[in-house]
Amino acid sequence: QVQLVESGGGLAQAGGSLRLSCAASGRTFSVYRMGWFRQAPGKEREFVAAISWPGGRTDYADSVKGRFTISRDNAKNTVYLQMNSLKPEDTAVYYCAAGTAGVLPKNKYDYDYWGQGTQVTVSS
Repeated sequence: QVQLVESGGGLAQAGGSLRLSCAASGRTFSVYRMGWFRQAPGKEREFVAAISWPGGRTDYADSVKGRFTISRDNAKNTVYLQMNSLKPEDTAVYYCAAGTAGVLPKNKYDYDYWGQGTQVTVSS
């Protein structure tokens, strides 16, 4: 079992920045591929970013490419999502996920463990 706890969400203005953190506990963190997803009201949960194990490769949704950066610190069992140049359409609940399938999984069904989510709201 892996427990994931997100933090760092909140309110930001358009053009601003936020940094999300996801702390993992339980089984060995470093073997897991880690991902960030988001879900806006009335919409499906969508892929945002993924990072491989132990962290040499990353992948992003086109909508956040060039603005968001995913990283991980395996010594701290933590994955981060640095969000810059935020837009109102980035408003959503952001979820951290851990999985062992593939290298950079984009499909939510490839992830085994999920955090409870953290709200990000971007005002225009």
